Order: sequence, then C-alpha cells, then structure tokens
Amino acid sequence: MTGIKRRRFLNTVAAATAAPALVAQDQPRRRGANPDRDPAPAGAPAATATPPLRVHTTDEVAAPAKRFFAAAQMAALTRLADILAPAAPPRPGALEAGAPEFLDFLISQSDTKRQQTYRNGLDALNKASQRRFAKPFADVDTEQAAELLAPLREPWKPEPPTDPIAALLIAAKADVRTATVNSREYAASGPAPSSRRGGFGRLYWYPLD
Repeated sequence: MTGIKRRRFLNTVAAATAAPALVAQDQPRRRGANPDRDPAPAGAPAATATPPLRVHTTDEVAAPAKRFFAAAQMAALTRLADILAPAAPPRPGALEAGAPEFLDFLISQSDTKRQQTYRNGLDALNKASQRRFAKPFADVDTEQAAELLAPLREPWKPEPPTDPIAALLIAAKADVRTATVNSREYAASGPAPSSRRGGFGRLYWYPLD
C-alpha cells in the first residue's frame, strides 16, 4: 500500500468511526424534539450517512514479494533442487520442504561472492541447456539433466573450480540438502536423523517465520 493510499485509507476509517459517535452525542440534546416545531439551528450540519469506505484490489495496494533470483534463475534452481534432493517418502524432498524459496532468501542475505556463484552458475546452466537442448534447464528431462550436471561426478579437488556450473553445483549440493533436512516439513515427517549417520544439525529452524 503506497503512502498516499495508506493515508486515504486511515482518514476514511477515522471518518467512518467518528460519524456515528457525533450523531449519538447530538441525540440526548434533541431527545423528544419535534422536527416540525424545533428545526435544527441555522448553519447546523445535516446528519449524513456514514462516509463510504474506498477499497482497492490487492494488486493496487500491495506489491508481490520480490525474489532475489530472476524468474529464469529461480526456475533453474527449483529444477536443480528437485534433482539434488528428491522426495523419498515419508521424507519430503527439496520442493516439498520449500528449499528453493529458502535459498532465494538465504542467498539474498549472503556475501557478494556467494551471490555471484549462484547467479553466474544458474545463468551458465540455462545457457548450456539452451545450447544443447534448445530449452531452459527447468524443462530438461532426467537424462538431459544428468548430462548437464556431469561436474557432480568429477573427483573432488582442493582448489575451487573456475567453471561457473561446477562452482554452483558444489555450493548448491550442500545448501539444498541442508535446507531440506532442516525444514519444518522434514522435521514433521519423523525423528531427526542422527549426526552419527551423517545427518545435519538444525541449522535453519523456521527461517521464514
């Protein structure tokens, strides 16, 4: 709601609330009066109906939640998250746990280097998908995705990769899983996994509450 519309709304509500009170205050003084014999004093304001309340649609008064990632980047991240952490009933996957939406928030609050790793990697992933399959990464099938995500199968190296897709996959593989297993939905699906079995601590309890 913009400042102008917010002020107009509050002024209208104030007027609507005050009007009945003013009428009520005037009634005791004129109780039992005959309008034909006791007309209202000259210059007295006539009683009016409650001022109409002007309303606006949601689109007019509220902007949708702004995402950190562009639409194409968010779509690619969502597809990637589904591949990295699919559902395994009774455990929810990344999509059921809202991991992509949480990562959109988390990366928006991260340092510039991490933001660039995600943005550059998602852009590179979409470009590679368009180049090989003539469609964005969000629309590739399982076999096509496996080809594009080949860096996940490469041996670990101590030095950070220079390829933007490889850098993205290293970061996203850990972030997606951590966000998934520390979600409200994952916690509700059963007992927390033991750290001795490779589980994660509760690092992201209810991040969007």
